[in-house]
Amino acid sequence: MTEERENWVSQVKVLRQMIENTPPSLSNSLWTACTEDKPAQSRFLADADTDIAIIGGGVTGLSAALHLAEAGQNVRVLEAQSPGWGASGRNGGQLNPGLHNDPEQVVRDFGPEMGARMLALSSGAPAYTMALIARLGLQCDAVMPGWIQPGHTTRVMRTLADRARQWAAHGVDLHMLDAHETAAILGTDIYQGALLHPNGANLHPLNYTRGLAKAAQRAGAVIHTDTPVTDITREGSAHVLHTPQATLRARRVIVCTNGYTGDIAPPLGRTLVPVVSAQVATAPLPAALLEKILPQRHAASDTRRVMVYYKRDGAGRLLMGGRGDYNETTTLKLQENLRQITRQMFPELRDTPFDYAWGGNVAMTIDHYPHLSPLGPDMLGATGYNGRGMALATAMGRVLRDWAMGAPAHTLDFPLTPARPIPFHWARKPAVRAAVKLYQLQDALRL
Repeated sequence: MTEERENWVSQVKVLRQMIENTPPSLSNSLWTACTEDKPAQSRFLADADTDIAIIGGGVTGLSAALHLAEAGQNVRVLEAQSPGWGASGRNGGQLNPGLHNDPEQVVRDFGPEMGARMLALSSGAPAYTMALIARLGLQCDAVMPGWIQPGHTTRVMRTLADRARQWAAHGVDLHMLDAHETAAILGTDIYQGALLHPNGANLHPLNYTRGLAKAAQRAGAVIHTDTPVTDITREGSAHVLHTPQATLRARRVIVCTNGYTGDIAPPLGRTLVPVVSAQVATAPLPAALLEKILPQRHAASDTRRVMVYYKRDGAGRLLMGGRGDYNETTTLKLQENLRQITRQMFPELRDTPFDYAWGGNVAMTIDHYPHLSPLGPDMLGATGYNGRGMALATAMGRVLRDWAMGAPAHTLDFPLTPARPIPFHWARKPAVRAAVKLYQLQDALRL
């Protein structure tokens, strides 16, 4: 065992911790069991005023709070649980570059000027996040070996080659890998090839999110935990955020609740579809297997319609993520399916135990873009990362700082778009299940 790995393993807590206030199938998180201490906890108990109020203590809200506090703004964060309780502390820990849509589609949708800014922001987001980690001295097992998109079919490989061509036109060089090169990087021979994004990175997401919270506090931001916002009203030029104990008056409000938005700040919740993403993690692997399986610690997201994503952590565990469900029993079955997929991809792991299984909500949008949605005068929603939130949400904090400090919308590096409720949003759960069934059939037929 290397010295680096020994140091990382020594930080693992002996007593396993579960994610609080979470169904059992989604609560046994590796990140929660192996994390540093929470930021200072402070409930919001007395009425107060602030320049900027942020609802939600995930990466988006905390990055915005950090950037605003460093710019000298008076900012408070109201978090219903604790920093990183939602997707920011439960995800697969991948810092993936780019948007869900390819560059030519982005430019068609938003024009050459704004499209170019969106592409620059998203492609540079992992490097921006890594630089922020270094500047703040965060301990979150961050490495930057690259991100792999492996392909199962000839059709997918053509799509990946075209994606590389499109990004090259915007000055971003991606690398096509053949089957042999892909197998050497991933440790499995099930793919025809892959696309390598050299600026992809990965980390311990809960430690990163908690580190952001502590950095924001040091910069002067006030973070209140266990403080759900129950209503938002307007009094003159001020927004009034109501909580169970007190009210907060703010000049501007940023809503960063993502897959846990619910009914706060309507119609924001109806512009998103929360989708459950589940994960499992093995026990630490022996040195011989670490030399074969993801030896350079790349992170991967495959290109099946019902995709799986995977990486290794600093202690040598293999994490495999994929689809979950709104139902407890079904989620447990899907987590078992992830274990089976892991063993099929890596037969050497057939006798390796799995120590953790967890998950949470990812916020999806119909157009596959994140949305900065005006919700009335001086109130903005920042949601909908479609599973790519860690790096992009960090970079979005800078955009939100600029908006909150009065920058004109046309100068921002991401567009403001109206909050458009999804038709028949009430039917989202059966619709998601039906779509997944269709995608699974298409994957099985290799369409």
